[in-house]
Amino acid sequence: MNEAYKNIISRRSVRSFTGESIDRETLNLVLEAGISAPSAVNKQPWEIFVIEDKETLEEISNLENFYVKMAKSAGAAIIVCGNLEKTLPQPAQEYWVQDASAATENILLAANALGLGAVWTGVYPTLDRAETLAKLLNLPKHIIPLNIIPIGVPANTKHPEKKMDKNCIHFGKYSE
Repeated sequence: MNEAYKNIISRRSVRSFTGESIDRETLNLVLEAGISAPSAVNKQPWEIFVIEDKETLEEISNLENFYVKMAKSAGAAIIVCGNLEKTLPQPAQEYWVQDASAATENILLAANALGLGAVWTGVYPTLDRAETLAKLLNLPKHIIPLNIIPIGVPANTKHPEKKMDKNCIHFGKYSE
């Protein structure tokens, strides 16, 4: 089995961190993987924010109606956003969500490959969450937060669950 496949299969959501900082070189590798993601017509309509200071991580962890309490013990939080000024024109503008999601998955896989833990916590399309986070980060209206990814050194080691459910795989047309 090759290393890329092993990395995909072994990735899991990590919600418990040691609080250790992540060095900038490692963060840059994770970010480079994120922005290497495919995007519709190569528009790359993302903006990525890295939060490292503990005060802001604490603020993020205390956001009401968010499931991101673990951010306070993370080494950093990566916030993937869509930039509506870099998207395809209407009616295809919403492809930014798929594009930013591809960048997010690359970030998660890179974190795992580098021995870090991370978890995707959703923001968009819950508009009150998006507005709250945008206000915290002082984002202009054309930049919409898709998610918050707490990332750091895992506090414990768990093996990923087997997720293979052959009942959701169909070759050809759907049939019961």
